[in-house]
Amino acid sequence: MRKLTYYVAATLDGYIAGPEGQYDFFPFAGEEAAAVLADFPETMPTPAREPLGIADRAARRFDTVIMGRATYEPGLKMGWTSPYAHLTQYVVSRTLTSPDPAVTVVDDPVALVRELKQQDGMDIWLCGGGKLAAALRDEIDELIIKRNPLVIGSGVPLFDGPFAPMDFAPVATRSFDSGLTISTFSKVLPTADEQG
Repeated sequence: MRKLTYYVAATLDGYIAGPEGQYDFFPFAGEEAAAVLADFPETMPTPAREPLGIADRAARRFDTVIMGRATYEPGLKMGWTSPYAHLTQYVVSRTLTSPDPAVTVVDDPVALVRELKQQDGMDIWLCGGGKLAAALRDEIDELIIKRNPLVIGSGVPLFDGPFAPMDFAPVATRSFDSGLTISTFSKVLPTADEQG
């Protein structure tokens, strides 16, 4: 079965964007950028792929991306109506109408993810934002967090929803000289005793 992976950059204090959705303070250079381009080339927006020298690089993990409206809109403002044209794209919104036939707008993210998990394909990338991650919390199978060594004080949290503890087990961590870490966690499934 396909996994839903929340793969996202975050600050030390747990934010994935600034209060106004800013994300350009996250560095993307050096060995960290090389690692991301090698391991997750499909997570680069289509307009950036050629300048980054990865236009022909095949997907390694994901063939589908799901994003919230606030994650989709910065690219839309730059004219990127289909920001990940090399992937199957879904935007979760109750009010947006799709400005591009390559982007499917849905209003029920849980039903969508459950349907996608039953289909053949590579894993599904949840690229943001915090409210959507909270809505899909029970469906997330894996977290891959690019934890940046900076604090911003306020912004869009990694999960923006109600208090609801859920266990994830560490799988792997890669550290860089800059202080960035890329950590992978798998959801801890309840045991038969815990399920009742």
